[in-house]
Amino acid sequence: MNIPNSLTLMRIVLVPLVVWLIITHEMLAAFLLFLFAGLSDAADGFLAKRYKWDTELGAYLDPIADKALLVSIYVTLGLAGQLPAWLVIAVVSRDILIVGAVVLSWMLSRPLSMHPLLISKANTLSQIVLAGLVLAELGLGLGLEELVQLLIWVTGTLTIVSAAAYFVAWLRHMASYEPEPEPRLSHKRQGAEHGRAAAERSRVRAS
Repeated sequence: MNIPNSLTLMRIVLVPLVVWLIITHEMLAAFLLFLFAGLSDAADGFLAKRYKWDTELGAYLDPIADKALLVSIYVTLGLAGQLPAWLVIAVVSRDILIVGAVVLSWMLSRPLSMHPLLISKANTLSQIVLAGLVLAELGLGLGLEELVQLLIWVTGTLTIVSAAAYFVAWLRHMASYEPEPEPRLSHKRQGAEHGRAAAERSRVRAS
């Protein structure tokens, strides 16, 4: 448990608090907490690279923390009527499909190593900007409704295109995957195997 991983865990702990603030219409506090979570995300990434504090735990926790925060905010804002239902469904469905594809590949013994696509990075950035802008608009009244509407369509388009790109990449992986060949037995081991098989056949004939 180093500093970057502690910051990541803190972001996970903040998720229910942000959701509670949105439900109770404390939008300014929710925006400030969301901004703080974003800054902590940048800080743990910088510290991990600068001081070589990268860990396997952090590699798993960081995307979980980011997705938990974003998905929770989108669902809560959608239920509050601040984001359209189709966008919330698209955002949540995309993440469920990606996780499902990875799990299915693992269950079929065709492990898939996920590498973020360029369209996925653009989609994540758009989702973050939209969530922050909606919270800022609700908390500060900036008068940016037109920009919010534009970002809704941009984010929705990027979400759908990103899901399609991952689906195509998954299909290609499943179609072209070749399992590693089993290690060949050494000559001594092959002789021992043949010897045991011959002995077994002799016992069967004797009986």
